[in-house]
Amino acid sequence: MLNIHVRELSLIRAPPVQAAVTYFDPQPAPAEVPSCLANPFAEGPTHPLARRAAEALQSRLRHGDLSAGLRLEDLEEPGRGKMFGVLAVAAPDGRIGYLCGFSGMLDGRWHIDGFAPPLFDEAARAAFWPAGEAELRTLDSAHAELLQGAEAVALRTRLDALTTRHGASTAALRERHEANRRLRHDARQHLAERMMEEDARRAALHALGQESRADADERRRLDAAYQQDREVLVSALRAIDARRAAIEHLRAERSRQLWQQIAYNYVIPNARGEEQPLGALFAPEPPPGGAGDCAAPKLLAQAYRHHLKPLALAEFWWGAPPLTGERHSGLYYPACHSKCGGVLPYMLEGLRVDPPLPPGKTPSEGDALRLVYEDPWLLAVDKPCGLLSVPGRHSPQRDSVLTRLRRRAPEAPEPLIVHPLESDTSGLLLATKDAETHAALQRQFARKEADKHYIAWLEGPVLGDHGVIELPLRAHPEERPRQIVDPVHGKRAVTEWRVLRRRGPQTQVSFLPRTGHPHQLRVHAAHPLGLGAPIAGDRLYGSSGGTRLMLHAESLTVLHPRTGERLHLECPAPF
Repeated sequence: MLNIHVRELSLIRAPPVQAAVTYFDPQPAPAEVPSCLANPFAEGPTHPLARRAAEALQSRLRHGDLSAGLRLEDLEEPGRGKMFGVLAVAAPDGRIGYLCGFSGMLDGRWHIDGFAPPLFDEAARAAFWPAGEAELRTLDSAHAELLQGAEAVALRTRLDALTTRHGASTAALRERHEANRRLRHDARQHLAERMMEEDARRAALHALGQESRADADERRRLDAAYQQDREVLVSALRAIDARRAAIEHLRAERSRQLWQQIAYNYVIPNARGEEQPLGALFAPEPPPGGAGDCAAPKLLAQAYRHHLKPLALAEFWWGAPPLTGERHSGLYYPACHSKCGGVLPYMLEGLRVDPPLPPGKTPSEGDALRLVYEDPWLLAVDKPCGLLSVPGRHSPQRDSVLTRLRRRAPEAPEPLIVHPLESDTSGLLLATKDAETHAALQRQFARKEADKHYIAWLEGPVLGDHGVIELPLRAHPEERPRQIVDPVHGKRAVTEWRVLRRRGPQTQVSFLPRTGHPHQLRVHAAHPLGLGAPIAGDRLYGSSGGTRLMLHAESLTVLHPRTGERLHLECPAPF
C-alpha cells in the first residue's frame, strides 16, 4: 500500500475549516458514552447517543433550519432522497457533541455551513476537472453524432430502403420465374406428347433450358447488384462504427485518467494520524464512483482533523425513497460496502471497533479453477465466490477467471468469456477457445435459446411457488454498480422463478433469467414488486451479513455450435 507523508499532501489539502461541533445540552452521563465505536457495517440498533444527534438533525431537516438559502425541496422528488449522517464525538476538553454530514452534494454544493466538508481540495480539483469534463462532453457529442447524426441515420435509412426494394423485386421476380417455370413444364409435356423430328425436339428442349438459365442469370444479376449497392452503404456504416469505437476508446481512457487524478486528490486519514490517497486504497483497481463522498468518511475525517474522538456513528435516509424503493426517510442504515468497503476499514485503523467486520471470501491466486467440461472449442469452470470473471480494462493482470485461463494455456489463443458472472456469484462459467464459437454462443444467449439456472437462498418468505418477474432496470446515476427499477427509462428485465424449499424464515429459489442485466436477480429478489426477499448475504440490496452472497449458477444448457448437440452442464451449489 502506498504511503505518503503528510507534508507531501499539504499542497492539495483544503484550508482548515471550523469543526462545527454541536455540543449536547445537557451533556450525557458517563454511562451513556460508549467505550468503543460500533462497526459501521454491522447490523443492529443505533446507539442512543448517535440516535439523539440524528433526531436533532432530522428535526432541523424537517423544519428547514439549516444553512441560509439551502433548498431541500428537491429531496422530496422521486429518487432524489439522500443519506445523512451524524458522528458523536468527544472534544479534547471532555465535552460530548456531534458532527453532521451528507453524502455527495447537497443542493448542488459540496460545502454547507454546519456539515463536514468533502475529502478533496476543490481548488486543486478545479485546476483540471472543468477542462476534463468539457473534453468528455465534446467526445460524448461526437459519439452521439456518429450514432444518431444525420449521416448515420441517412445511411441506415438508405440501407433499409434498399433492402425493402430488393425484397419486393425478389418477390416479383420469383413470382414471374415461377410462372415461366410452369409454362416450360407444360411445354416439355407437350413436346413429349407430340410426334416430331428428334432434332426439332432437342432444339425445342434446348430453347426451354436456355430460358431457365436466363431466369437464373436474371436472379443472380439482381442479387449481385443488390450486394454491390449494399456493400457501399455497409462499408460507409462500418467506417462510422470504427470512428465511433475509436471515440469510445478515447473517452474511456480519458475518463480513467481523470478519475485517477480525482482519486489521488482525495486525502483519507485514519485514527493513527496516517493518510492515504483514495486511489491507493483501491489499487490496483480504480475506486468506484462516489467512493469517499459518503457521509461516514467525511465525518471521520472531520473528527480526526480537529482531534475529536469518534464515539458513535449513525447514517439515515432523508427524503423520497430511491427508485428501487429499498430505503425510507428517517430510517437508519449501515455503511455501504460498494463504496465505503474500501475506505472505512482504513479510516478506522487506530480505533477500537466492535464487532469486527467478518472477513470476506477472497480466493487465493494460487487456487486452481475446477474444470467442469472441456473439448477442442469450449470449456466450463466452476467460478468460486469472490473471484472476478474478467480483470477489467484498468487492471488487465488482476486475478480473475480469464487471467487464470491464460496462465493455464499460455501458448493457446486468448480465451473468451461467454457470460461473465458477478464477483460475488459462484458457479458455472462458459469460455470459448475461438472467436467463431464465442459469437455463436453469444447469439444463442441473445436469442434466449440458452438456459442458465441459478439457485439462491433468500432472506424471507416468498408468496406463491413460481412466477415471472418483469421489472425494468437501469444503473443508479450516483451509486454504481447499484441498479434501480425504472419503469420509464429502464431496460426490460425478465426472470422466471420457482420455490425449491422453505427453511424457517429463508426460502430456496431457482432462477431462470430471460434477460441478462447486471444485478438482475439480486434486484428482482429484493424489490417489493419482485419477491420482496433479498438474497442472503447481499449487502448491496439487503440487510444481511454473512460471509458470501448465496447465489450460484447451477446449470447451463446450450446448443454446441460445432457438434450441433444439446450440451447440458451442472455444477451443484456449495450451500
